[in-house]
Amino acid sequence: MIVVTGAAGFIASALVSKLNKEGYNDIVVVDDFSRKDKVRNLEGKKFTAKVDRDEFHNWLDENHKLTEFIFHLGARTDTTEFDVAIFDTLNLNYTKKLWTQCVQYGLPFVYASSAATYGMGELGYEDKDDLAFELKPLNPYGDSKNDFDKWALEQEEKPYHWVGCKFFNVFGPNEYHKGRMASVVMHTFNQIQKTGGMKLFGSHNPDYKDGEQIRDFIYVEDVLNVLLFHMEKRDHSGLYNLGTGKSRTFYDLAAATFTAMDLEPNISFIPTPEDIRDTYQYFTEATVDKLGAAGYTKPFTELEDAITDYVQNYLMTNSYY
Repeated sequence: MIVVTGAAGFIASALVSKLNKEGYNDIVVVDDFSRKDKVRNLEGKKFTAKVDRDEFHNWLDENHKLTEFIFHLGARTDTTEFDVAIFDTLNLNYTKKLWTQCVQYGLPFVYASSAATYGMGELGYEDKDDLAFELKPLNPYGDSKNDFDKWALEQEEKPYHWVGCKFFNVFGPNEYHKGRMASVVMHTFNQIQKTGGMKLFGSHNPDYKDGEQIRDFIYVEDVLNVLLFHMEKRDHSGLYNLGTGKSRTFYDLAAATFTAMDLEPNISFIPTPEDIRDTYQYFTEATVDKLGAAGYTKPFTELEDAITDYVQNYLMTNSYY
């Protein structure tokens, strides 16, 4: 069996579908299944069992001999949440216990870290393991992810294969439930439908013009390909960036959404909300040499092609991956 935690969420539900497409159907999905807005993410997908996240550790103790691989993608991901105790419980301590079980039972372990660990990027975006101890994230979410990365690196006993994936700006189908934390592609699509235009955050940094804030945007399909690579190759443990290595502007992102809808761009700017202004990243770009050195060779989808696929094959039809 393959375990996927956070399975009702964005990336993890798409991963379940991708595994099905590749012939993997003996899957155990783990999550807090009480959220009704996430139910459709798992509709039509093949899996063996559903396990509540609060029961999962006990379940694994009883079923580890039947378990082959664990993708731990469940986490609290709200970057505007500042209750450290929530992140300690759901992101740090929960993952520590699962890591310990993987060591005990000899299970390979791939988990979700985050590009939020890099903070303002003042130390760059290289996924060198030892850089984790120097990073200064900008919020409790980023702290929780970096704290676990550091803890994992310090452990004498590790799963025989383990990977921490530092997700950059992932977008794509199955993020309908994410609200404010959804991608700018989805926000642009929704605003165009309601108003005919898109309002992006203006720049509060003199080094960047309005709309020219730059991020490493990666399509969820590419993320899934990398996750399956780590499962099937099971070599070269450590921290890995999961971005394209090619950053683009938010204006590019919004304009490509208009184009995918066969519309001329109608983009204006509003002030960045004050509650995120002090911790707003103006530039992110993954280095992906480490992933290539591990043997990953698939090219990443070009931004415009990815947005066209997302808009025309999912958003316009309210479809799921």
